[in-house]
Amino acid sequence: MVAKRLAVLVVPVLILVSSAWAQVNQLSITAGRTFVSTETIVNDPSSPDPRIHFANPVSFALNYGRLLKTKSIFGFFAELPVGVYPRMNLNTYLPQIPKDIGAIFITPSLRVNAFAADSVSPWVSVGGGYGRFRESKDLIFYGNNPGPNGSNTGVVQFGAGLDVWFWQRWGARFEARDFFSGDPALDVETQNGRQHNYYVGVGVMHRF
Repeated sequence: MVAKRLAVLVVPVLILVSSAWAQVNQLSITAGRTFVSTETIVNDPSSPDPRIHFANPVSFALNYGRLLKTKSIFGFFAELPVGVYPRMNLNTYLPQIPKDIGAIFITPSLRVNAFAADSVSPWVSVGGGYGRFRESKDLIFYGNNPGPNGSNTGVVQFGAGLDVWFWQRWGARFEARDFFSGDPALDVETQNGRQHNYYVGVGVMHRF
């Protein structure tokens, strides 16, 4: 009898606690494309087009978010966006750049969701962190790349998106992020020295 009475008291408390924590943590995975603006090569008068063009590869992003506090209609989250494009082909007239690059960006951020308790919630995000480029061992036309095959960079992240919770703890995420980084090691000097890595993707979310 004592065990039954204890269960009657404990079970509702556990249910309340679990429901209170149900929306504290969020995980998401999205897939999409990354877009990098064309870079102009410095001091290259010989080429008819002294620019480097970047392909728009299939990319993906992972995200963990934790609710810090709510105020009015807003929810404030600490989040960890991780953006990845495994391979991005390059194109230029110069023969000495790598034929492709890859990248991973890890940027702890603060996200603010409007209408955080509703089923449809737009948001903005800002943060910064670390990026790692992988440069191909091969040059764009032929030969081995004499430059580094890996380089590090600081990254600033700006993002915006929309979360749509369509079934219990599951939802869809639409997101666009700019991972503003240094340039990869392209073996040439470019005008900007930094590049915008624009990611656009859609995927699923889970909260717990």
